[in-house]
Amino acid sequence: QLMEFGGGLVQPGGSLRLSCAASGFRLEHYYVGWFRQAPGKERERVSYISRSGTNTYYEDSVKGRFTLSRDNAKDTVYLQMNSLKPEDPAVYYCAADLAVSGIDWPFYSGRMEYWGEGTLVNVSS
Repeated sequence: QLMEFGGGLVQPGGSLRLSCAASGFRLEHYYVGWFRQAPGKERERVSYISRSGTNTYYEDSVKGRFTLSRDNAKDTVYLQMNSLKPEDPAVYYCAADLAVSGIDWPFYSGRMEYWGEGTLVNVSS
């Protein structure tokens, strides 16, 4: 089971940090991805991070504004979101996958193994 924390309401240009933690398994062994779904829209990819944290990927829509990191000692993954825009509001989900055969298929297909229930991010003045 995955759990997300840190959602809330922030003004445009503001920042939020989301956290993702696991229950029942060690998250450090998994690639972790973030996805988001805005009302009336399809779920979209946001970012992923490798097990060691060495490799990260960001969709163009968040590149340069969002930073994904992990603290394997705390078994937690963090999504730092800066310069939030009116188009960023959504339910944000973290997902984890062992990615035995690589992260590409699970991430790009959205078929990661474990999913959290999501945390709501709102951006409004």
